[in-house]
Amino acid sequence: MMLIEETTVPSAALPVAQMKDHMRLGSGFSDDGLQDPVLETYLRAALAAIEARTGKILVEREFSWTLTAWRDCRRQPLPVAPVNAVTSVTLIAMNGEETIADDAAWSLQPDNQRPCLRATGASLPACPAGGSIRIGFLAGFGPDWGDLPADLAQAVMMLAAYYYEYRHDTAQARGLLPFGVSSLIERYRTVRMFMGGQR
Repeated sequence: MMLIEETTVPSAALPVAQMKDHMRLGSGFSDDGLQDPVLETYLRAALAAIEARTGKILVEREFSWTLTAWRDCRRQPLPVAPVNAVTSVTLIAMNGEETIADDAAWSLQPDNQRPCLRATGASLPACPAGGSIRIGFLAGFGPDWGDLPADLAQAVMMLAAYYYEYRHDTAQARGLLPFGVSSLIERYRTVRMFMGGQR
């Protein structure tokens, strides 16, 4: 299985000005915009870290997900949430030939934790022998920063500020999130069940 981000978060959607206010950076100087590219970099890093921890896409963008078989021929959970639309289901033969599946054969079952692609009939379109299936979809809370839940937006700000403040301190690079950030994102984390245990 392979998840590809087809479009990136546009710079205009990133709250660089709010980040400056959050960090109480000085303003009114001739070099006010000097730190903007650096702040944008840390905002993107914080977004990516929180998305990876929660399985939630914060700012809306397009993805494609390729798999070699359905987990269940009647419903296939999607790898991230929230999913706003499934744009295509493409069947790819072993020789690389692509066929767009009839969109009447499936529908999106929205869910904030585990959205699914569901068969409208007896089963989802059959995967070609030795081939794969590519699902195109649009995921995220919305295209603008204001579409994010307040706690997730705050978590991104806090983590980006943390990355900025400790950018020269390699001892901080242990892969752990600050406690305040972890607390804010905890309710968004998906509990997965494997062989009778939780993960």
